[in-house]
Amino acid sequence: MKRLSLGQVVATPGALQALEESGQTPNFFLDQHVSGNWGIVGEEDWQLNDESLKDGSRILSAYLTSKGKKVWVITEATDDNGHRVATTLLLPEEY
Repeated sequence: MKRLSLGQVVATPGALQALEESGQTPNFFLDQHVSGNWGIVGEEDWQLNDESLKDGSRILSAYLTSKGKKVWVITEATDDNGHRVATTLLLPEEY
């Protein structure tokens, strides 16, 4: 079930390399993110993400690739028209 709009999807070189090394696609992680499975974030961040679905704030999910590399998926806050402009896949050290 799709719970949020991603806007334009982009990925950093580090995230693309980690996905290539794991043999996984960006869509695997994006599907989790869109469905409201925020991955390995803490309980407080999970609740903040759930609230962000209502108030339009930024949403951060975190997942581990099959090789154990942490990948973040960040969907930006809504703009003045209520649209989310972009979602980025990146490694935490690239933030």
